[in-house]
Amino acid sequence: MPGRSQRIPSTILRNALLTSQRRILTENSALPSVFHKLRAGDIIACRLRLKYEEEHLLLDLVERGVQLIPSATSQLASRSKTFQARLLGPLMLPQTTVIYDIHGLLETVSLYGRHCIKKVVFKHDRKNAGLGIHLFHNIEDVYTQAANNVLPYPFVLQPFVADSIDVRVVFLDDYMEAYERHNPDNFRNNLHCGGKAIPYHLTEQQMKLCHEAMRRGSFPYGHLDLMITKEGETYLAEINLRGGIRGAFIDPDTYRKKVQAIEKKILENKIQRLS
Repeated sequence: MPGRSQRIPSTILRNALLTSQRRILTENSALPSVFHKLRAGDIIACRLRLKYEEEHLLLDLVERGVQLIPSATSQLASRSKTFQARLLGPLMLPQTTVIYDIHGLLETVSLYGRHCIKKVVFKHDRKNAGLGIHLFHNIEDVYTQAANNVLPYPFVLQPFVADSIDVRVVFLDDYMEAYERHNPDNFRNNLHCGGKAIPYHLTEQQMKLCHEAMRRGSFPYGHLDLMITKEGETYLAEINLRGGIRGAFIDPDTYRKKVQAIEKKILENKIQRLS
């Protein structure tokens, strides 16, 4: 009946459902066999485990009108630091730049020179947990390494900000918590790299920044890393659909249930709108 919410069986989150109206996939394993059969109105309600350079399939699915949960944009941004920097650059540290080739790097060398930027942070496109972050004392060193094919394109460059505070924010619909990550022995504050977690209270402005990043990237939930300078300015560092919760109060089982509840709610709303 129009206007009434269509209840989704609990098994929907574990099995693919085929109805006369649409196909709903909830497991990655079902995708290969039905990929070319999917059409407008069908729904994929799970994160797609795509291989490197397979992400163009997301574009094809969206072009065909297939609905994705989480969104295609958020899934791609979670996989690619360069994409999220292009997408959310206005919320990031000024002069954050995505480098695709030697010509773009040369332009950035001049840009950083004009702004008297010395130390720079290099971010690999597809590495997490602090393992893909490098500190260079001069952008010319980055140029030398890239020109000698030591550094793979594309990558992200940012000015290095000393004495900044690193804050991890976990947003799960009505649940939110934030904690500072601090490492006195390493500029990488990730807990994986030895950082320690300290509870942190977000300001109204910082909350607004998080909501804006999630809205712009179509994130239904997410982990956001904020950089807070010693002058008190707050910038988005990174965003991801999932991330480590070491240091958070929420336990893994509760976290998993909240993510499932969010995805199920989005699925129900999509089915209702498409009916």
